Amino acid sequence: MVEAARGREASRIAYTSCVDRSTRDRKTEHLRVLIANERADRLALVAPIVVALGHEVIAREIDVVDVGPVTARERPDVALVGLGASSQHALALIDKIVREAACPVIVLLHAPDRAFIREASKRGVFAHINDADVEDWQSSIDIVLRRFAEFQDLEGAFGRRALIERAKGILMERHAIDEEVAFGMLRDQSRNANRKLIDLAGAVVDAQRLLPRDPPALPEA
Repeated sequence: MVEAARGREASRIAYTSCVDRSTRDRKTEHLRVLIANERADRLALVAPIVVALGHEVIAREIDVVDVGPVTARERPDVALVGLGASSQHALALIDKIVREAACPVIVLLHAPDRAFIREASKRGVFAHINDADVEDWQSSIDIVLRRFAEFQDLEGAFGRRALIERAKGILMERHAIDEEVAFGMLRDQSRNANRKLIDLAGAVVDAQRLLPRDPPALPEA
């Protein structure tokens, strides 16, 4: 056991030393990182590497039941999930984090595992990296964060377009007009009120939810 402990400590020192060399004279963005793995010894190795890269480890999780609430509470910038003894345990960790976090999830692999990568991708993982390639960790994280930002922008663009389409549909139904005229109404009102088109479209959709579909008939005199 003593020899095993010495071996783990030697690995930790070697990992941290490697990161120190790769990050010397390099300024990196400070990130809040959640790390998760069913193996406590792997968490003990990963944590100092993350810190050496200039980031903060906000949580170290092993249990599936705990990782969801911790993710929701801490709101990490990125999550690193390691594959331990059980692929199902790692996939369950990924499931919980993806459901709760508005951040990318990266899988740390000790050895190639195509079947696991395929299942992890289905659950929303953005990338996988070899946990031995410590010098590449930061560049991989940078790439993932850029891709995640692009994904959010694209998702937001689709959402904005869908909202405008809904607002046009409401105007078309209420005023018995075609799509072009409905968009012209939105555009003109946006200019006249000095409001963003997307904000005006949202107001139309919100108002439609509050109003009855058919206005009540006026009582006869």
